[in-house]
This record gives sequence, C-alpha cells and structure tokens, in this order.
Amino acid sequence: MAQFKLLIAATMAFAFFMSAPAGAGELKPAEGDMALGRADAPVTVIEYASMTCPHCATFHNDTFKALKEKYIDTGQVRMVFREFPLDGVALRASMLARCAGEERFFGMLDVLFRQQEKWGRSQDPVGALTKLARMGGLSEEDVAACWSNETLMNSILDTRLKGHNEFQISSTPSFVVNGTTVAGALTMAEWDELLAKHLN
Repeated sequence: MAQFKLLIAATMAFAFFMSAPAGAGELKPAEGDMALGRADAPVTVIEYASMTCPHCATFHNDTFKALKEKYIDTGQVRMVFREFPLDGVALRASMLARCAGEERFFGMLDVLFRQQEKWGRSQDPVGALTKLARMGGLSEEDVAACWSNETLMNSILDTRLKGHNEFQISSTPSFVVNGTTVAGALTMAEWDELLAKHLN
C-alpha cells in the first residue's frame, strides 16, 4: 500500500503540479473532516467521493438536498465528506474546495459538482477550474498557492488511502453508514430504507 500511495502521489504531482506556478498567497485550507449535522447524531454517514465522478455529482445534485432536509437538518444524521480522488483533475478540484476555507467548503463543493460537466469535459479542465475558483472568490495567486501546497495534497491522498484500507473503498461514491460500507449513488428511497434500520 505504501508503494501504491507513492505511485499516486508521484503520478499526480508530475502530471498536474509541475506546470503550476509558485503561489504567493497565504491560504488556510480547511483541515480534518468536513461535516454537516449534529456531532451526537445517532447515525454517522461518511461519504467518499471523487470530484470527477459523474455518479457523485448525481448524488449531490439530485439526492443530497432531500437527504439533508430530512435527516441531517433534523439531527438524525451527521454527514462527513472525505475525498477519494480518482485522477489528478479530481485532486485539484478537491484542493480548491479545501482552499476555499471551512465556511465556504460545502458551497464550493456544491458549485464544483453542479458545474462538473463543464469543467470536467473541458479540453482544459485546469483552466476551467481556475476560472470557477476565481468566480468563487479565489485570486489567481490563491489558486496557484493552493495547487502548490504539498501538505494539502498529501493529506487528501492520505484520506484516500485510509478509506481504501479501513473501509475497503474502491469506487465512488461510497458511504460508510455507522461502520458499514455501501457503494453507489443511492436514491432517496434507498436512503430511507437504509437509515430506517439504524434509526428504529
């Protein structure tokens, strides 16, 4: 697994970071688990997602709002988001969400998923991501600094590796519901059935 991690880091770093200019900004990326909902909620759901995964976008764009209103906002579920980048562009997008800061993290995540088809299918996805980040309040210097942050990059890759080792995550989206791993972009009806088992 150590070799696997090093291979991912080296490949992504070479292909997508060597061309990034040195950053001048002093960003404070969001650190640790990013979560919504009460810390003492009876059910904890950990989502592992890749920003370039269309099924992840489908979940966030079509199902997440209803899930949030019914279970997270009512204190029944705590939702934790963890990165599981499947490619270098997904890694860059994940870094941008982190660099938006804790208060804007989920807002940036929402924008990235809603605009995924545009930047993900662009002939220049890095340029498209840069434009999107600037619309979200990050300067060109901020974006460069973000993508030059090796500590942040390694933290996201560590999250990916731990997800694979601890919960056997191999595809996205995958969810860990009170310790049990469930793969796939579940529909709201499937969430109702799954969560009922843990809430009743």
